[in-house]
Amino acid sequence: MITIKEYIKAESLEQAYELNQKKKNKIIGGMLWLKMGRGSVNTAIDLSGLGLDTIEETEDTFVIGAMTTLRALETHEGLNVYTSGAAKRAVENIVGVQFRNLATIGGSLWGRYGFSDVLTLLMSLDCQVELYKGGMVPIEQFASMKPDRDIIVRILIRKTAGCFGYSDMRIQSTDFPVLNCAVSYFDGMWRCAVGARPSRAVLVKDEYGMLPEIPDSGQAESFARMVAETVHFGSNMRGSARYRQRLAEVLIARILTETGRNMA
Repeated sequence: MITIKEYIKAESLEQAYELNQKKKNKIIGGMLWLKMGRGSVNTAIDLSGLGLDTIEETEDTFVIGAMTTLRALETHEGLNVYTSGAAKRAVENIVGVQFRNLATIGGSLWGRYGFSDVLTLLMSLDCQVELYKGGMVPIEQFASMKPDRDIIVRILIRKTAGCFGYSDMRIQSTDFPVLNCAVSYFDGMWRCAVGARPSRAVLVKDEYGMLPEIPDSGQAESFARMVAETVHFGSNMRGSARYRQRLAEVLIARILTETGRNMA
């Protein structure tokens, strides 16, 4: 467990940022992973009073505040219509509804957790992360950055015309994923994000045009094999590197075929 010496509900992002520059202070988010750790926190910084808990849909963008819950992602009609249900599928098996009503998208992203279904989903979208001091950062660049003392403010998803799919493998429905995968097609290119390798998600793009706009099963299997051979996999208690590699081939080929079929 952790011990918190002082709690402050931030009145502005500037105040939260200044407080967060001290190493022993922490932004608490939904405080679900943080409470599972050990140690002492001098000041717990709460962002819940800054209006960052909404999903705003405009004509060309979804603007998601950092304090938005995973449950809100799961149930937002516009976001799920746009992603063909991929947003819902990416979070619906994360522990349970009570957990998803507390866990925040900012907290899920900031840790760059290897098991993160949210990071894998967003890596496949036309997405940027807004940092308080760092400004707008593409999600792929954000995923490779080391955590610092900045603050996630919002996530922006551009409504790029295309199609999207998501799949994962869990030993039990509410367990951490053994592997998760998300695919997308926009701007004339297929993309595939692979997470829970067990390392953080990585993105592989079809830069050489292996896939047509609507791939058949054979083309999907060839691309899936290429991705599985390109991405580095590791072993842990949930599966070996070889198992994950083979699983990636199956999941990616399956969701590519299904997603392409939805485009036809």
